[in-house]
Amino acid sequence: MLTKRELKLLEKVTQIDAIPGIEHELAKFVKEELKKYGFTPVTDNLGSIFGVKKSKEKKAPRIMVAGHLDEVGFMVRDITEMGFIRVDARGGITPNTLLSSRVRLTLDDGTKVIGSVGATAPHYGGESDLKIENLDFDFGFISKEDALSNGVRVGQMIVVDGPFEVLNGGKRLLAKAFDNRYGVFMALEMARYFANIELPFDLYVGATVQEEVGLRGAKTISAVINPDLAIVLDCSPARDNISKSEEGHLGGGILIRYLDRSMIAFPELLTFQEECAEAVNVPYQYFSSPGGTDAGAFHLHATGVLALTHCICARSLHTSATVVDTSDIKNAKKVLIRMLKTLNRDKINKFKKARR
Repeated sequence: MLTKRELKLLEKVTQIDAIPGIEHELAKFVKEELKKYGFTPVTDNLGSIFGVKKSKEKKAPRIMVAGHLDEVGFMVRDITEMGFIRVDARGGITPNTLLSSRVRLTLDDGTKVIGSVGATAPHYGGESDLKIENLDFDFGFISKEDALSNGVRVGQMIVVDGPFEVLNGGKRLLAKAFDNRYGVFMALEMARYFANIELPFDLYVGATVQEEVGLRGAKTISAVINPDLAIVLDCSPARDNISKSEEGHLGGGILIRYLDRSMIAFPELLTFQEECAEAVNVPYQYFSSPGGTDAGAFHLHATGVLALTHCICARSLHTSATVVDTSDIKNAKKVLIRMLKTLNRDKINKFKKARR
């Protein structure tokens, strides 16, 4: 079970809307939280937000703990003469998860407008060959002029509504955007935990922008921080609803993510992650993915950066109805704290030498 404080923070970060390129509301919240814990804000020209707690050691190594701010969603592309909104997707979204979903549009002044994704009534036959660009997003406008007069314009953000719900007595949670508000939550938890603890390295915690559209923020913030080690916090797709033999089971513990399309994991770091999990009696499971994480950009920065993913899995990823296991979140937190307490200059140098 998570504490009331942890649940409140998870609800807060999942319910803020932030699609690629429009993450500023969530970034502002993260910045204020980091400042509250005494971390000095660090950002770039795309909007990624981190805070740094400097070590008292001279020329200390730099460790980055990074989630990403953005969630999959949509941007207004066009308004039809009947007042329907047509959209472009931002991130990977499957059309068949959208019909009749409730959605919300954010106007320039921050006003939220509620609507739905149109679906053909069963009386007229089913849907076939669905394409996102052809769906009608209905916000109740009666014409194009009506929509325009209400402040709608091209480029505004739309997300599918996914309220935060506690399931099964707190064993599981349901909400939109656990990919990757898990990472935002965990980064803030590290800032809170280490606020008054001296460390043998400079600790950077925070979240990038535009991960869902090509790891863009990770590339630019790398140039600002130049980390010696990056630990990436992300949420990966569970497969336990597909087959019991598949990788990625809710409640199965942290993911030892050894391979994805963006990075071949560092074996030495995976061993370190496993050892830390065993030291705090946390289960772990091996995982590969056809997707990628910000580690894919971090590890290619400059002459190469040590990078490790620290993920949990979730069902129905990239939908408004993501389900996570609270024991996975709790255990991921335990292992991450253990890793950060254990890391030092000698360990980091040892990891680097293993690659040379």
